[in-house]
Amino acid sequence: MSNAEVTRQFTSESVCAGHPDKIADAISDAILDAALRDDPHSRAGIETVVGANQISVFGEVTSATRLNVEAITRATVAGLGYTEPAWGFSQHSRFTSYLHQQSPEIAQGVDREGAGDQGMMFGYACQETPELMPLPISLAHALTRRIDEVRQSGELPWLRPDGKAQVTVRYENDRPVAVDKLVAAVAHHETTSAAMVRAELIARVCKPVLERYGLPLPAAVDIVVNGTGLWHIPGPQSDAGLTGRKIVVDTYGGYARVGGGAFSGKDPSKVDRSGAYAARYIAKNMVASGLAERCEVGLAYVIGQPRPLMRTIETFGTSKLGEAELQAFADGLIDTSVSGITRQLQLARPIYGPTSAYGHFGRLEFPWEQVRG
Repeated sequence: MSNAEVTRQFTSESVCAGHPDKIADAISDAILDAALRDDPHSRAGIETVVGANQISVFGEVTSATRLNVEAITRATVAGLGYTEPAWGFSQHSRFTSYLHQQSPEIAQGVDREGAGDQGMMFGYACQETPELMPLPISLAHALTRRIDEVRQSGELPWLRPDGKAQVTVRYENDRPVAVDKLVAAVAHHETTSAAMVRAELIARVCKPVLERYGLPLPAAVDIVVNGTGLWHIPGPQSDAGLTGRKIVVDTYGGYARVGGGAFSGKDPSKVDRSGAYAARYIAKNMVASGLAERCEVGLAYVIGQPRPLMRTIETFGTSKLGEAELQAFADGLIDTSVSGITRQLQLARPIYGPTSAYGHFGRLEFPWEQVRG
């Protein structure tokens, strides 16, 4: 058998909170949080579309809370930095709402504590980073979060609220060893030169983020900033946004399998969201407990039924335990019925707004990221 070193690359991307798809996610989750704040039994499946000077909200909300959906939406847009009508999108853009109550045919299953829909969900964890996430997506999220921080703090006042980052990591024998490529794109003021954008972004964003992970910058030729040259108009004026369109960004950056549904705007009876959180919780606790170096948990549900039809645990040959022992660990960790997940992870709360940017996993402020003592 050959002992030759196996080298490969893997790339993941993230987007800033002001990206059009993330604006849509933020609006959907802001409405959900407002419903849950006063009525933890609220149910929601909210889809938002943002375009040039247009915001439209669709879907279902059933809640005892009286919601001013338009006011919530406009405040969310302003909070993301879209306050300039000249950009073709702002909190003053035209608003329409087509929300309605949950279908009684779906409600009858949820009322029995069943899943609000069918679907499969996956959770993943590995030892590559302190947050037990794959390194490419952790770096990509750290970059976009830092871009937003230097804009919001005024450190780089010429930035505008839209941007992206992409990171290519080199692996040797399945261990990450270096960043080979960095890509960033940011919207900025017309008077700021491309040279300044590049220099400041590398110095104030890329370098400190990579240093935090103990990594050097790649060669200058391998760093691309605003590949088209200039970018002045941020947001939906240039590219429409839709809730749930960044599911790979929201999960593991393509490094692990992704389930069939998006998260934002959905209450925990929707297993697209709660099931994915439970799967990550199991996978992370497996790795954190030293039971495996890598772990992927799969769950599958059917509408109206409380418990998963499938639960798989894959450790990619990194665990010395058998399948029965791994399943027993998962059984003792969390009840994967819909109501069990909701109770143990305390999901019937207004905690979802912060999930709409920088990913749903690898962030200790969320209950599904906690490691059991």
